[in-house]
Parts: sequence; structure tokens; C-alpha cells
Amino acid sequence: MQIFLIRHPRPLLESGICYGRLDVDAEDPQPLARRLRSLLPADTPIVASPLQRARSLAEALHPRASYDDRLMEIDFGEWEGRRWNEIDRHLLDAWAADMLHFVPPGGESAAMLQARVIDCLDSLRAGHAKRLALVTHAGAIRAALGHCLRLAIDEWSQLPLAFGSISLLEIDGQANLRRIGCGQGTAQCAPATAARLLYLNR
Repeated sequence: MQIFLIRHPRPLLESGICYGRLDVDAEDPQPLARRLRSLLPADTPIVASPLQRARSLAEALHPRASYDDRLMEIDFGEWEGRRWNEIDRHLLDAWAADMLHFVPPGGESAAMLQARVIDCLDSLRAGHAKRLALVTHAGAIRAALGHCLRLAIDEWSQLPLAFGSISLLEIDGQANLRRIGCGQGTAQCAPATAARLLYLNR
């Protein structure tokens, strides 16, 4: 199965603001959609995060896009909408010390994000489509790639993903992605399928 992973357009948000689940508008998706259509095979089904910055691009790409809450960006809880330089330094240090399991107040950890994204991929693969495009967020894309490619969080959290970019992941096998994988993005968490990254960040 080929999975095209598409990041949403650039949000219309002042720089330096923490946003994950914050539902903000984004730049005009039409120019991106025109470019992305040349990279997507015809009639590729599209599933997107329901947040408007992803939804707008999904709607520009496909008249019958569907939506899944599991593809939303990580939830930063009480940090949402705040300036990064106003967040408690001790909490930021605790996050840096345990990027996988630290939970911002009222939010979720990277491990929780990865688990729901992989759960979404599993359920979508059960439909036996040969290809699929996901219009989502950098965190969700990195979490999926990290799990499927068996990367540690120090690697997958730093994967370069430009706004409006597309990456192509190919997954073999019919086994459940979580059957062997622990869903936490470490090198020891082996998914029950073989996966290849055909290209990143086009």
C-alpha cells in the first residue's frame, strides 16, 4: 500500500506561538493543490485531519475527502495559543528530557500521538486500498514515519517537513502495524510489516 503523507499549508499565525490542536486558518490551499495533484495518482482517496488548516487543502484536492480525528496534531493542552517564551522553563526542560512520554498540562505525549496515528493507519489499511493520501500535520506525519521506519524519537521528531510538502511511504504485508510494535517510536519497536520511504518532503 502506498501512503502519501501531505502537510497542511502554512498557518496564518504569528511566529513564536505554540499551536497543536489550536484550530487556525492557513494560507490559500489552491496553489499547493495544483502542485500536489501532479504527484498524486488519479482517484487517490484522501483522509484528513478535521482541523481547518488540513481540511481546506483536503477539500481543494478531492471533492469527497473524509476526516479522522486521530490525524489531528498533538494536543499541547494548556500551552495552546501561548508564546513559547512564556511557558514555564522547567516544564520545557522536562519535555526535552523525555520527548516521548512527557505530557504538557492538559495535553498528550508524543507516544500518545503516535499510538492514535498508527491506530488510524491500521484501520485505513483494513479497507485494502492500494493507495491513500493523508492530509495532516507535521507531528502526525513524523510519528507515522517514525513507527513504520523504526526510528527513535530523536530521529523522527527532527524529520524535515515543509508546509504543503508530500512524502511517500510504501507498506508491505497484511499484519497489524501495532501487533509487534510498541507504538513508542524506539528502535526496539518493530512493526509487523516492512515499510520503505520512497521520498520525503517534496
